[in-house]
Amino acid sequence: MKKRQSDILAEIVRLYADSAEPVSSRELANSFGISSATIRAEMSALEDAGYIYQPHVSAGRVPTDVGYRYFVNELSNKPSVSGRSIQTISKRVDSLKDRTDGAIKIAAETLSEMTGNMAFATLSDSVYFHGMSQLFSQPEFLDVAQVGQAARFLDAMQGWLATADIDKMQVYIGNENPVARASGLTMIVNRFSSPYSDRSYIGIVGPTRQSYEKVLNLVDGTSKALQEVFSE
Repeated sequence: MKKRQSDILAEIVRLYADSAEPVSSRELANSFGISSATIRAEMSALEDAGYIYQPHVSAGRVPTDVGYRYFVNELSNKPSVSGRSIQTISKRVDSLKDRTDGAIKIAAETLSEMTGNMAFATLSDSVYFHGMSQLFSQPEFLDVAQVGQAARFLDAMQGWLATADIDKMQVYIGNENPVARASGLTMIVNRFSSPYSDRSYIGIVGPTRQSYEKVLNLVDGTSKALQEVFSE
């Protein structure tokens, strides 16, 4: 993919994550300072390649799962950054370091609060969920069929996590999800060691429309905060 197309795709992912509205060529022209005609030509190439699509006539464009996958793969080549949010997570987790279950629960609660997704963490053989209302308040879940699909996905999660074997952070987008067929959902999960198990997990479930840079950084930072507390 040409660099300009990659940059345009990245901007579509970011703008769509923020607004939940299809992104127009005019918005992109304003972002890049080039003509709408040039933007439309590049968007057409991206659409032909399957990275974006038009949800309805006269609409802008939104990323496909293939587009999201390309974007996330590009992010994996960039270093993560720490910031105030990561420091907040670390302080909250550290404040409960003498209560293992409390530390894990506050980590999930904070992760949900900061990402706007449903967060989960494994506690021995059970799974702690927080933020289901955050998940279902997203505009994607105005569709009843999408709600049903998400509910079936969540029902299957505990069984999958009990047997999961993950060594590093994984991002499952749409039908990539190993839990259940889940078009429209993204799951991001990372491993940490706890007194319960050296294979404990924390992560989020949300729509494929994500601020991936932010969420990946927060999931990574949360797992590191838990790892640090439990290694003391």
